[in-house]
Amino acid sequence: MSGVVLGLLLGTGLFCLWWSCWVPSAAGAARRLTVGHALRDQLVQAGYEAIGPRALLSASMLAAALVGMVMLAATDVPSVAACFALMAGYAPLGLVRMRARRRRASLRDLWPDAVDNIASGVRAGLALPEALSQLGQRGPEELRPAFMAFADDYRASGRFNECLDRLKDRLSDPVGDRLVESLRIAREVGGSDLGRLLRTLATFLREDGRTRAELETRQGWTVNAARLAVAAPWVVLGMLCTRPESIAAYATGTGTVVLLAGAAVSAAAYRIMVHLGRLPEDERVLR
Repeated sequence: MSGVVLGLLLGTGLFCLWWSCWVPSAAGAARRLTVGHALRDQLVQAGYEAIGPRALLSASMLAAALVGMVMLAATDVPSVAACFALMAGYAPLGLVRMRARRRRASLRDLWPDAVDNIASGVRAGLALPEALSQLGQRGPEELRPAFMAFADDYRASGRFNECLDRLKDRLSDPVGDRLVESLRIAREVGGSDLGRLLRTLATFLREDGRTRAELETRQGWTVNAARLAVAAPWVVLGMLCTRPESIAAYATGTGTVVLLAGAAVSAAAYRIMVHLGRLPEDERVLR
């Protein structure tokens, strides 16, 4: 018995020595924060700032429970009810992601005008906080609330860096992060190249938006085909649910295996098609 204890102590000591040789990386910490922060960013980008990740997950579980109970009462087949419950549970998250993707696409066309407004304000002699605050009245419509809140924060506190951090949280946008950090550096370092920097950024954003729009138009059929291919079998299954004699086949063990296999194949095929057909989105590396 003492030999076992000594072996455990020796193994623990060797593990601690090995563990001490590795320094936790910032990338690992960033990955640990990715899931919650990404979900929060998607809610903000979709326009649901007042909803938190927990509320979204609660809505998903509630939708799954309601649809599952309704389908179970209608078909009396647990496997069919479970499949439709999973789809209903994913629906709130899918809606948030769809709205966030569309809003990012619309903001992508607005950011160059916002950067031009800031450059015009700086060229007219306005200080950086004033140039940012005036976007709350003269900037693009969808960006005005965030910059109006920035103006209120700056008038209340006068702390430019803290107000910029709150502005980044309200925007939750990769382009907004790049703009904010560029303005922060310009504020701290100073110099006369701010106008040139902003004009270069506006030109880059316009070219990037134009190129991305062309590629999304060409590859949009792939994503739409993936959605149609995945939805078609489940629409047919929903129609079969109206006929008890047809849905009875799925109450057996073989029918359950077929449903589970079909759900797994549909999910995997959809993710692969979307991954291949959709352009990668910008990530918030300057969070």
